[in-house]
Amino acid sequence: MLKFAVTLFAVITSSTCQKYGCLKGDTHKPKPSPEPNMRECTLYSKSSCCYADFTEQLAHSPVIKVNNSYWNRCGQLSKSCEDFTKKIECFYQCSPHAAHWIHPNYTAAIRSVPLCQSFCDDWYEACKDDSICVRNWLTDWKWDESGENRCKNKCILYSEMFTNGTDLCRNMWGESFKVSESSCLCLQMNKKDTVAMKYLPSESSEESSSSSSSSSEEHACQKKLLKFEKLKGEKEEQAR
Repeated sequence: MLKFAVTLFAVITSSTCQKYGCLKGDTHKPKPSPEPNMRECTLYSKSSCCYADFTEQLAHSPVIKVNNSYWNRCGQLSKSCEDFTKKIECFYQCSPHAAHWIHPNYTAAIRSVPLCQSFCDDWYEACKDDSICVRNWLTDWKWDESGENRCKNKCILYSEMFTNGTDLCRNMWGESFKVSESSCLCLQMNKKDTVAMKYLPSESSEESSSSSSSSSEEHACQKKLLKFEKLKGEKEEQAR
């Protein structure tokens, strides 16, 4: 059973990577490959679009900055908020799945990646008492001569900047993410994503898909997810 789970992961990851490759950002690889020495973002170590040395910036808490972008312009993030910020950064920089939703006009960017409602709600809860000075993390900064980000507006609580998890997911990274109506055909930034990716269409094909096919994909995804969770439980039981 465990062998089946490992094989399933390999097949899903391999087929997705071969079809979509990596984003075309300055720090992305040309194509995904293993990175066994990653310090963070290890969810993608078997097939990564970032190099292991990139994750050194995320390996120590608190994270001060990633590339030229400071995370502490409104004070250090709480550990819980930092963990979610890392998940988003890791997905964009390292996930072999990110290019599944490559922006049609800017190949270094993503658009309309479907996040699970539960992930968005948990992200909001983790960060609501932290402070932030930008509503859109990608465009609302003032960039100085050295290429570093500065606040243009005063720092306020996440709970003042965003109404709830849906608002946060839809706006904090611009049009990068959306909130899925499905509880399975969406990403949670964990190992369950390998199941969802088998049934998730790209943004372009999603627009033309019928409701009946979406319902069928939802059912198949839920069924496969139950198998995944059962295998995970058996593995954890054997490890005791």
